[in-house]
Amino acid sequence: MPGRRKGLHFGREKKKMNISLIKEIAIWTVEIFIVLLIAFVLVTFIGMRTTVLGQSMSPTLESGEEVIVNRFIYIVSEPKRDDVIVFLPNGNEKSHYYIKRVIGVPGDTVQIKDGVVYVNGEVYEDELDAQAIADAGIAEEEITVGDDEYFVLGDNRNNSEDSRYANIGNVKKEYINGKAWFIVSPWSDIGFIGHGDDSTETETETTEE
Repeated sequence: MPGRRKGLHFGREKKKMNISLIKEIAIWTVEIFIVLLIAFVLVTFIGMRTTVLGQSMSPTLESGEEVIVNRFIYIVSEPKRDDVIVFLPNGNEKSHYYIKRVIGVPGDTVQIKDGVVYVNGEVYEDELDAQAIADAGIAEEEITVGDDEYFVLGDNRNNSEDSRYANIGNVKKEYINGKAWFIVSPWSDIGFIGHGDDSTETETETTEE
């Protein structure tokens, strides 16, 4: 009889262990599902994935990197100076997407003199330690940024097609697709987009998911 009681006790312990394991697996499965659901919602309704081609935003973004673009943010707010934006030049839907940094916002004046960027008459300060600009383009003369317009430059200032050139010019807000937000590939570069630390034209192929 004592041996039988011991066997029954072991059976109960085994049953408890199985229930505990099942609960852990269920919790783990639910957590994974929630993460995947959040990721799906973010990419489908808020963001899109963009692959960087070219070096105009180097060192902030390098050719071949994949980034998530936040399409929601400019629905509830305005682009700000220093934002990295994704847009269609002149709204041309047959064009590739461009990625550039906002330098001037509505009401600003922008001018490039002696290789230096001036915004509202003052030297534009940023963290890039960018090279002197060899070609000021149309910004050799002072440019006034109109309502719902933005003056943009590539971080690699001497290898970028941007607002200095008449075929791009100031970018209208309606042509801005969103804010370049997060690098997802390659793994070595994964992280939020800000400034790079080393100082060529950035084109993008865009896949909406």
